[in-house]
Amino acid sequence: MSVAIESPDFIALQVHDVEAAAAFCEQHLGLCRAEVSPPHAVVFATEPAFAVRALLPGVSLADGARPGLGVVLWFRTSDAVQLHDQLVAAGVRIVEPLTDSPFGPKFSFEGPEGYVLTAHGG
Repeated sequence: MSVAIESPDFIALQVHDVEAAAAFCEQHLGLCRAEVSPPHAVVFATEPAFAVRALLPGVSLADGARPGLGVVLWFRTSDAVQLHDQLVAAGVRIVEPLTDSPFGPKFSFEGPEGYVLTAHGG
């Protein structure tokens, strides 16, 4: 019998400035820090676990056009329209406008250090 991956369990963005990225996630996305984080990261109380962490040795974000190019991260929210409006009001750059999708309203925005993140739901 073979063993299979069940689902994503831990997702992290590598960033230059962990505290600035964590502040973005708290202030603009409403995420709350988990009770415990390793010294090189801030883990948030989400399921699956989500974190911002210091760059791994040998990783340079300067090598690509933008961090995470080729990776798509979608975050579920109870109200994508309201989150969109909050981010616009806060001056967060919207990369893809609010549109309907099979998963409810969705839009993409620029997160910490240029990562493009998508929010959907509601």
